[in-house]
Amino acid sequence: MSKNAEPQSGMTLKRAFGMREAVTITVGTVIGVGLFTTGAQIVGTMGSMVVVATFIAMVISVYPAMLYGEMGAALPYAGGTYKYAQLGLGKAAGTMAGWNFIASLIAVTSGEALAFAFYFKTIFRAFEVELPVSDAVLAMIPIVIFIVTNILGTEMTGKLQNGFMFFFWGVAIIWFLAMIPNIQMPSYVVLPDAMKTMTPWGFIGCVAMIWWCFAGFETCCAMGEEIRYPQINLPRALILSPFIVFAVNALFQWFLVGITPVNKVAALASANAPFAEAMSAAGILGLPMALLAVGIAFGGDFSTLNASIAVPPRYLYAMAREGSMPKFFAKLHPRYQTPYISILFLGILSLILTVYPINFVASVSLFADLFYYIIGIAAALGLRIRHPELKRPFTAPGIRVGVPVSIVIYFIMMTQLDRYAIVTGIIWCIVGLVVYYICRRIYGEAENEKLDAYVLQEELPGDAERASMDREYRIWKTVVIAACVVAGVLYLIPLL
Repeated sequence: MSKNAEPQSGMTLKRAFGMREAVTITVGTVIGVGLFTTGAQIVGTMGSMVVVATFIAMVISVYPAMLYGEMGAALPYAGGTYKYAQLGLGKAAGTMAGWNFIASLIAVTSGEALAFAFYFKTIFRAFEVELPVSDAVLAMIPIVIFIVTNILGTEMTGKLQNGFMFFFWGVAIIWFLAMIPNIQMPSYVVLPDAMKTMTPWGFIGCVAMIWWCFAGFETCCAMGEEIRYPQINLPRALILSPFIVFAVNALFQWFLVGITPVNKVAALASANAPFAEAMSAAGILGLPMALLAVGIAFGGDFSTLNASIAVPPRYLYAMAREGSMPKFFAKLHPRYQTPYISILFLGILSLILTVYPINFVASVSLFADLFYYIIGIAAALGLRIRHPELKRPFTAPGIRVGVPVSIVIYFIMMTQLDRYAIVTGIIWCIVGLVVYYICRRIYGEAENEKLDAYVLQEELPGDAERASMDREYRIWKTVVIAACVVAGVLYLIPLL
């Protein structure tokens, strides 16, 4: 490692994650508040046709995921999009990307905690017991817990994430099987009136809200410094992630449509908790409802909370380390080597935002997501142009066509947001730029980083370990392909 590129002592994160953790942290970030709230509400508007919007959301996520696979493998830094944009487009663009990523996941953390509170109460409501505790208080408890676990180290974060995701899927499979006798086939062929009169712009708006369920597919890139063999594991995790998210969303949407009485499907569009509302409308209470609530609260919600609290501090840490944000955010815990100041600060912001409604979370988060993805997508082409010498273990095809097409698609979705979300997002961006320029004035302009030994130094696994990694990847691919096929077939069965 060259002296010019070497990070300061005590400023390097510990590589403790493999591909499995990269996948579960990424997928865990996106399986939660979107799937069980705003994404599920679209079922009330589109009925079974929601799978078309979900498929399109997956398609428009696949190519950007490949771009992130290319950038993540070549630049395995903490900070993800922030770092890519900084090197590919300039420091101000990098700051805007990182700042909006942080905004998105702070909001998601708060919304997810509130969703946890609701579903935790639903466990008791299923047996006609009402907990005398406010949603805000319940929401703050898991946030505090995950602040602590994330400070304690990346191994704990990864192990918890694996546990939450596999618990979620275990409960989900049991719930799926329990719901099969309650499926009502007419619900798949009778579409809501809103779908019959939907305009093209209305359809784009629905796709945008479903896409929010996919936003975060590049989350593992933010933890690039903490992933083992990132040149191999990051592209693999990013290739899998959009398909996993599609399978999860499509399966849950299929069951949501099926268990809801035909005359109650449209009501899901305005339901705060569409899955609980659907089960109540169908008279499915007691143990089945409690089972669903347990899976969502302690599997889906916990996996998202764990990841959404773990990842944004890595962005803030990377930005502070280079003087784009106050440098005390770059301080690492002397024992656990985690960015504990950043974790605490952003965790406190999430605690404060639990007093706001989930609709506020969704609108602000979606603007921030689309904004930083546009920057990140453009950064991939910028890196090709500005740094052709960069070693790229994985490359996305057709970048000169794919990048502008993806940017246009994401910008069109952004135009469908309400004015409040756009204004709030613009104000957040202005605040970020002000902080950035103040920090630059205080710390001075950072030297341009050299991309030689620091970035290109590649640690390769031994033959036995590489064989094990390849075998694990093949298993993941097989399971993901099977899940996607099953989801697609389920929507075709009622039409036969």
